[in-house]
Amino acid sequence: MLFNDLFRARWRTELVRGEDEPEYIPAADSEAYHRVVFAHGYFASALHEISHWCIAGEKRRQLYDYGYWYCPDGRTGDQQAAFESVEVKPQALEWLFSEAAGRRFHISVDNLSGDGACDEERFRRNVALQAQTYLAEKMPERARMFLDTLLDFYDRRSRFGAHLFQA
Repeated sequence: MLFNDLFRARWRTELVRGEDEPEYIPAADSEAYHRVVFAHGYFASALHEISHWCIAGEKRRQLYDYGYWYCPDGRTGDQQAAFESVEVKPQALEWLFSEAAGRRFHISVDNLSGDGACDEERFRRNVALQAQTYLAEKMPERARMFLDTLLDFYDRRSRFGAHLFQA
């Protein structure tokens, strides 16, 4: 509801519950809505997919799944390193959004049947540092708008701050 109220009209984008894998589906025409699809009704999945949408630029938002490369679970060490390098920013936003909504954040290396994380502690530190950087400096406009909406809706402003984002 919060996402759709905030972004449906201005960016022609809706958050919708999906059954299987999360995905981003650009609008088929000028009358349709772009769709951010989250998996199985999971709150964390919705926040993660919103995070990707908040980062994606105009051109990427015209492409299925933003045109990103994705290698499924079972990645090699090199593939996992590439995955982790592009996941720092969206997971930092997801962590910010989770805290703003009063929800627990779980870092995701998303490689259960592969070699695991390259260095999970380093990845967690990088995500925490990026979350702190977003708070101290400028974050993407749509991310700031959504964060502010969550903080107001869940009445979390007085408890929210950089102290929450430690590795």
